[in-house]
Amino acid sequence: MVRHRKVVISQHKHANNDEASSSSGGSETPGASRAFKILSIWKTGVGFFCLVVAIYVGLLGYLETRVNTPFDDEKAVQETGLMVPERYWGTYRPGVYFGFKSREPRSPVFGLMWYELGTTHKGIRHWCEQNDNLPTYGWLRHDGVTFGEQHISDPPHQIITSFVKTPGGEHGGHWTARINVTTTNKKTTTVGIIWYGALDESLGPAAPHSPLWMESGALLGYTPQLQKFRVDFVPHTGKVLHTSYSEAVAPGLHLLKEKFYSLLKPSKERYGRLGQLAVLEADPKLTEKDASTNFVPIQMIVETPFILDVVYTTEDLSIPQLKEDEYTKTLEEKKKSFDKEFEEKFKLKEKGYSEEDVSIARAAMSNMIGGVGYFYGAGRVQSPHTREPVPYWRAPLYTAVPSRSFFPRGFLWDEGFHGLLIGRWSPEIQLDIAAHWLDLINVEGWIPREQILGAEALARVPKEFVVQSNAAANPPMLLLQLALLLRARPQMFQRGKHRHLLDRMFPRLQAWYQWFQNTQKGEEPTSYRWRGREDDGLQLNPKTLTSGLDDYPRASHPSDIERHVDLRCWMYAAADAMATIAEVLQRDTSKFEATRDQLGDEALLNELHWSQRTQTYADYGLHTDGVKLVRQQPKAPNESPRVVRSVSVPPKPRFVTSAFGYVSLFPMLLMVLKPDSDKLGKILEDLDKPELLWSPFGLRSLSKSSPLYMRRNTEHDPAYWRGQVWLNVNYLALRALRHYAAAGPHAPRAAALHERLRDILVRNVLSEYKRTGYLWEQYSAEDGRGSGCKPFTGWTALIVLIMADEY
Repeated sequence: MVRHRKVVISQHKHANNDEASSSSGGSETPGASRAFKILSIWKTGVGFFCLVVAIYVGLLGYLETRVNTPFDDEKAVQETGLMVPERYWGTYRPGVYFGFKSREPRSPVFGLMWYELGTTHKGIRHWCEQNDNLPTYGWLRHDGVTFGEQHISDPPHQIITSFVKTPGGEHGGHWTARINVTTTNKKTTTVGIIWYGALDESLGPAAPHSPLWMESGALLGYTPQLQKFRVDFVPHTGKVLHTSYSEAVAPGLHLLKEKFYSLLKPSKERYGRLGQLAVLEADPKLTEKDASTNFVPIQMIVETPFILDVVYTTEDLSIPQLKEDEYTKTLEEKKKSFDKEFEEKFKLKEKGYSEEDVSIARAAMSNMIGGVGYFYGAGRVQSPHTREPVPYWRAPLYTAVPSRSFFPRGFLWDEGFHGLLIGRWSPEIQLDIAAHWLDLINVEGWIPREQILGAEALARVPKEFVVQSNAAANPPMLLLQLALLLRARPQMFQRGKHRHLLDRMFPRLQAWYQWFQNTQKGEEPTSYRWRGREDDGLQLNPKTLTSGLDDYPRASHPSDIERHVDLRCWMYAAADAMATIAEVLQRDTSKFEATRDQLGDEALLNELHWSQRTQTYADYGLHTDGVKLVRQQPKAPNESPRVVRSVSVPPKPRFVTSAFGYVSLFPMLLMVLKPDSDKLGKILEDLDKPELLWSPFGLRSLSKSSPLYMRRNTEHDPAYWRGQVWLNVNYLALRALRHYAAAGPHAPRAAALHERLRDILVRNVLSEYKRTGYLWEQYSAEDGRGSGCKPFTGWTALIVLIMADEY
């Protein structure tokens, strides 16, 4: 081999000599040859550099688009709109006191406004507003499909709104809405009632030939989906003093009330003690080029008591209108049927609850399902690879909402809890909602945790909360919800449409689960960390919004070394849920079971999160308790003083044991611990201590011994998850206590705690409803009073399942 190599080299040298001899007589010199080679190398280098730059730029462009690229697989939702005629129309505008729309992106919308004439200046009621300070409002009965009845107290008026749908035809059937206004003191009062129709043009100009107009006292309209429709107004109790309407151009659904105000003018006639009335006039904007009507308000000035039937019909369904006495009869039949079905499903009378308590439970469930909305639009999202926020793709969302007044939009982890109650009433609706959420997953496997879709939703969200980051997670409660449904009703998913739906859901569920595994892991093996914590120097303890527990105290100084015990437990529960779903679908369960078993290993859990000093589970991170809020004097004459965080003791890596509370309970709450675990025994012991979490009104979110108990987080942020009683976590506690009461050395204590906790929660939530007329976002651990926003008929409505002992 060596000799052969020498021969080759020798031949190569001769060849070079020959080349040199033959070229010596030409114009090319050895220097020119070297220059040519250098130039070739330089060109190759430049070309390679350009290729690298092109690949890099292409990669950046690819990464930029991933955040708003839909997941590439079959959609979970296959049937919507007119394909589901029984749920085509509904009260799918939870943010207004009474409104209708269909499950179509370009649906016409209808709604109610009202105001009192006279010396009061309460303004026009339209959107559900906390500041309206109504004594109570909400659905008394609502089945999510065919009918609903609502009570609105606006002293001196009591307003009952209701609706009944009439199925049939090819365009979603008919419906009748009734507005019944009475006066508490039975005196005659004068009220302005406005019913309107409007078109949502936030998606661009309305489709050609989709107008609204008034004709012979009726509101008429046309859309490609509905064809021609008609709305008649049938007053049949009380006196109408004046009727007016306007065909108008509104700038958007979020400004309908403002547009209505602008159309009012004094009437020419005087009406006794009322003098001139404010009546509707023509909209001058209709004279502008290309203007077309998208908003038609019809105002009736009436004397109470007054009943108005609003009757929606389509040309393809030739049946008599449902109104007046026939409507009254049908509504009563619906109410009786609803009450019977409610008792069959929840058995509250059978359990000994009074009629008043059962009526509150019916209202709680009805407000949950009556608060389901249909939204369409594109949110705003951002990733580390996008310089500015970018629009998500336009998509529909059928979802319940936490609060009609304060949070009338979809929240991901809230929906996991909502579905527990909705599914007990209607698995069909629960699954449809879950499918809509899963269709919002992007190619990375991420689902934005807050959905702000459409002009009405966007108008009610502070700017700082509009953009969603693709690093932000939210607890995967939706996974647990679906697994619980499969365990409770396995026969539903053996074959047929539900089996096919679950098959379509599975790749999306798997992608979402894997996204958590890829993006939320901690530095230590089997540890996890919520992303999104930022120290701005103003917060006493930087929030962890992604955890769902917002201002619950974590490590005082956010860092990559953090380990969050609640997220680790969520991932155990998520792996268990995925194993359940995969097993029903006869898919491979091994990787989910392996992760579940690893995260369920108590020795590993204890190594990462058990504090031997305090004998509690805790987060780990860069922490100090030496923090407080102080007022900082301005550094420049034009600056104002501000409140900032002051650190008196430097942080160090440690367990965050001073924040004993809900997070410390998660190994029990999500049933990670085995029934015979001694750590479970210690948790149950601590659970029962009034100086820690136990209160006469439920489990408080943070121990009374914590230095941040009920402490403000900033100058403007009061305590939120720092001591108040929250129903969703108390529900998880009851579910876990029921589980541990079945077997093991701690079963007697778990059973006793379950019974006591259930009783105090039910007693307080019901008594506060009777006192205030509302379910609340949270409850004080000191006196049981409701706090936060109202009505909060999201997860607080789980009180129905607690009363029914359904977990």
